[in-house]
Amino acid sequence: MVAARAIIFHGTGGSPDVCWYPWLAERLKGRGYTVEVPHYPAINVEPIATFLPRVLNGHRFDEDTVLVGHSGGAALLLALLEHVDVTVAQAILVAGYCTPPNAEEEPVLQPSYDWAAIRSHVRDIYFVNSREDPYGCDDRQGRAMFEQLGGTQIVRDDGHFGDYDQPYDQFELLDRLIP
Repeated sequence: MVAARAIIFHGTGGSPDVCWYPWLAERLKGRGYTVEVPHYPAINVEPIATFLPRVLNGHRFDEDTVLVGHSGGAALLLALLEHVDVTVAQAILVAGYCTPPNAEEEPVLQPSYDWAAIRSHVRDIYFVNSREDPYGCDDRQGRAMFEQLGGTQIVRDDGHFGDYDQPYDQFELLDRLIP
């Protein structure tokens, strides 16, 4: 059964029209998904405590929803999954992190997480990280989340999976992971 909805969250300083986001959106639409790729310039700029309510109120989440987040968007998924009031079908955190990955400010992170609540709000979760990520969103970050939440950790050697200096227009792995 194809899930009804997919929401793709871009990373810090990103937008819906960069990296693999438009490509994945089109692939999923072709399979019958309703796809949202919202633009959130305040992601990882505004503190999560004030930013998260707008995200929660700006979208509809149900048991057929698939969530995909990249970098800061993946970190956002942790807070979203903790506070959403339904169990979604799937979440894929690409270059995600749960603790500060470098010396930069990370307003998208909560001070702590209710891992049991996050686990209870997603049926299937993937962590896709690289061994060498220029921002520190690496396999150790993926492992830290995997150890708390279970699911599946996938480790690649693909940098940040798209960035200003890393063209990454397609992401076949994500297309295969989403039913």
